[in-house]
Amino acid sequence: MHTGTRARLDRIGTDGNYLTVPMDHGVTLGPVAGLRDIETTIDAVTRGGADAVLTQKGIAERVHPNKNDAGYIVHLNGSTVIGPDENDKRQTGTVEDAVRAGADAVSFHINVGSDHEPEQLTALSEVTSEAHRLGLPVLAMAYARGPGVDGHDPESLGHAVRLAEELGADLVKTAYSGDTESFEHVVGSTAKPVIIAGGSPEGDRATLAAVRGAMDAGGRGVSMGRSIFQHDDPEAMARAVSAVVHDDASVDDALAYFD
Repeated sequence: MHTGTRARLDRIGTDGNYLTVPMDHGVTLGPVAGLRDIETTIDAVTRGGADAVLTQKGIAERVHPNKNDAGYIVHLNGSTVIGPDENDKRQTGTVEDAVRAGADAVSFHINVGSDHEPEQLTALSEVTSEAHRLGLPVLAMAYARGPGVDGHDPESLGHAVRLAEELGADLVKTAYSGDTESFEHVVGSTAKPVIIAGGSPEGDRATLAAVRGAMDAGGRGVSMGRSIFQHDDPEAMARAVSAVVHDDASVDDALAYFD
């Protein structure tokens, strides 16, 4: 890994663990709660301990004044829930766009097992080559999704994260398999750091229990969006998740941040 890539990877994490808050959902879902006044949300989650926030390139000017020196990741593809196929992620920017937007890293989403897998694999490979040429790390969001694919199956998730490493990703996000034992297989499928997606909010205890389980399996953190930015208290939720990721807190200790 080049010196610049390593330095920028350090900017989006803390001591090798990562709490990123993706807020690119304006493309996927529209201006949902938590994203209309994205400036206030970014300020809250970064004050709560988020290492980095993630958006599409067009939001960059609303990010930088409010991120409290946290890292910044620009996401490079997307789709919508009202389009013909949400799994058909199309490229929305280039690595050079991300550099101009002041990014410390770029991210790219692939759906392993979907009808669009071939094009997405080619695109991710091209993104990693260009990013590394410019010294930017790549977060691959590697999911197991498609006809007949169980998106929480550890074998499928293990395949997805290994594929991401093979194509040059520096950090890999995927779904949580549901328990620590099965997620150990996922983490062991790659030498790269694996972080879990937040998914749909399921309550504070369930969310923190998933984070705890992933960390106990050897995971290196989370990339958690709606469970944090749509929380009644985004700063407190970010602080609770950070306690588990960075301070090895138990679920009960992390829940104390809401008292």
